[in-house]
Amino acid sequence: MTTSSSGHPLTQLSEDERMFRDTVRQFAEDEIAPLVRRMDEDQHLDAGLVVRLFELGLMGIEIPEEHGGSGGTFFEAVLAVEGISAVDPAVGLLVDVHNTLVVKALARWGNAAQKQKYLPRLAADTVGAYALSEAGAGSDAFALQTRVERRGDSYVLNGRKLWISNAKEAGLFVVFATVDPGAGYKGITAFLVEQGARGFTIGRKEDKLGIRASSTCELIFEECAVPAEQVMGDVGMGYKIAIESLNEGRIGIGAQMLGLAEAAWQHAAKYARERRQFGKAIVEFQAMRFQLAEMATEIEAARLMVYNAARLKDAGLPFRKEAAMCKYFASQVAERVASLAVEVFGGSGFVKDYPVEKLYRDAKIGKIYEGTSFMQLATIAKQTLGDG
Repeated sequence: MTTSSSGHPLTQLSEDERMFRDTVRQFAEDEIAPLVRRMDEDQHLDAGLVVRLFELGLMGIEIPEEHGGSGGTFFEAVLAVEGISAVDPAVGLLVDVHNTLVVKALARWGNAAQKQKYLPRLAADTVGAYALSEAGAGSDAFALQTRVERRGDSYVLNGRKLWISNAKEAGLFVVFATVDPGAGYKGITAFLVEQGARGFTIGRKEDKLGIRASSTCELIFEECAVPAEQVMGDVGMGYKIAIESLNEGRIGIGAQMLGLAEAAWQHAAKYARERRQFGKAIVEFQAMRFQLAEMATEIEAARLMVYNAARLKDAGLPFRKEAAMCKYFASQVAERVASLAVEVFGGSGFVKDYPVEKLYRDAKIGKIYEGTSFMQLATIAKQTLGDG
């Protein structure tokens, strides 16, 4: 049996993990599923649903109990993202960004005062967002144009961020800006900025192909003064914070794409048993059976890769290569499986009355955000082949 470096069989869950997974999935089916189509059409997350995510502890999975969280593991956060994304990847993204980027960064790099101030809020009622990307800083994440200048006891931010997930819902933003453009990536610094800070406004919400309920907005900083105590980590260490956070976040995106692919396959298999042509269910045709079997195999491979990367992270072992691999592969599988699911449904798969149309739209972003597929391949090549 294949095992991870932590000693766990990759797909074998402990009793606590199994109970947690089943509870999340039941919640998603009972309380998220009835809202999915309306949220997608309205391009807006249901406010009551966000409250429920906090009430169930799904927004504070790894936050220590002394700060109001569940004191759980990174692997449990991955299970939550997977289970929720199997019902709605847009809600899965909210949970993912909050847990695997914002909470993880603050827990790792925040000082004692910052943890005391913000971790209880992030566990109770405050959504987090992660503001790195800009119009000219996508794959080249450190080509930042947002500037920050020290003035007395504050830092003053000026610039714009683009494509920031959770922006409409967030009360706390991890914002990356450069204090010294001449220092390159060594000038980048991370700041904790609260929603409503003077000089900080949320710009327009993007009208997206998929994950439409998830808010993706521009952030505008115009002479936004941030107290010096809101610097997270040391000045100039933002690049290290970003790299470490994104390595973990990529496992979360892998989990999101895994959940999406699982849902697409389940819908396709169910429809294939129900749809009859030429006097029998289409699942009885060998071509259909082989197609569904191939999809199931790819999903299982993606699950092994995602779980392995998460287990390595929890074990304190190197996982950068595995994170890139699972994000790359799971996003490929999600797009392929969702596309084939649409074909299984035929004409019905092309209309919004059936769920696979939305899953197909949602899948595309997996190859783009938190590092494009090309960037993942570059990381994998460097980790396996060395510098070329």
